[in-house]
Amino acid sequence: MFCLPEADLFVHSNLDENTFKLALLRSAPRVTEMRIRRPVRFRETEEHMRLLSAGSSPNGIQGLLQYFDLVEGCLNMIAAYETQGNFTYDWILRTRVDGYWTGPLDLKAFKTDSYVVPEGSRYGGLNDRLGIGNRSISDVALSRLSLLPNLASAGFSDLNSESAFHAQLKVFNIPAEELQFPFCILSDRQYKYPPSGDIAPVASIASPGPLSGAKCRPCVPHCKGECIEKLGPEKWLGWTEWRNGSLELCDGSQPWQEGWEDFFDKVAGKVTADMRRKVKEMTTEVCLQEMKGLKKKAGRWNGPDPIEICNLGSTSK
Repeated sequence: MFCLPEADLFVHSNLDENTFKLALLRSAPRVTEMRIRRPVRFRETEEHMRLLSAGSSPNGIQGLLQYFDLVEGCLNMIAAYETQGNFTYDWILRTRVDGYWTGPLDLKAFKTDSYVVPEGSRYGGLNDRLGIGNRSISDVALSRLSLLPNLASAGFSDLNSESAFHAQLKVFNIPAEELQFPFCILSDRQYKYPPSGDIAPVASIASPGPLSGAKCRPCVPHCKGECIEKLGPEKWLGWTEWRNGSLELCDGSQPWQEGWEDFFDKVAGKVTADMRRKVKEMTTEVCLQEMKGLKKKAGRWNGPDPIEICNLGSTSK
């Protein structure tokens, strides 16, 4: 599950009905800080309205500001820990808790002179669902919220998350390198099918190729091979690699298929399947035990009491 056992783990997440699933991190080798915040609403300024586009975010400009703050919040946690210990990290790898990995991270992705991002899912900019960079480069790449005025001053406007990220690196002359990665983003959002224009494709987790952060779900594929070619993958979206049968699509317009659990368990393998079942069967009592264990393990805990997290999760079952 954890391919970098010597890495320090920092987690910055909103409190919601799914937060109890973070109890799985109790098995992580090193948990440096857990910060679980209550969602806050940001004031949307005129500058934000000109700079950012609300259309591509499910929660509009507010959703983008929330997302940018979550990303930058991790950087702030890291900086505070460095100051406390009087040291500086060499590398920062930024990822998401909703990522599904089908293979290990290739250590060749650590490049000293560029910021490494997944190939595809560009949406007019750069894929921002994973990032790897040295300390100084990451300082710019992860400052998603505080550097928005710099983008406005540079004359940018109508940016989505991906194009804002690209513009940020461009303003600070940081080269980006796109590589393929064996992971995707599990999503229960529904998208029009077949995908076209700015509609995101939803990949099956059984796809043979490296999905590089594409939206995905467990499903019996609805489209593959010649069907994919007929769709004419959009360059603006920057589809993940789809040639030679590497990509298989779900019908993203429907909810997850009935029986998806069996399909997931078969594709994911025993270890990940056991984790899924553990979450599904987790009682409030077990959640509390695991979450207390995670709190004790974490070097620093900045969040609600475990009982609140577990009670909130149990109400959603």
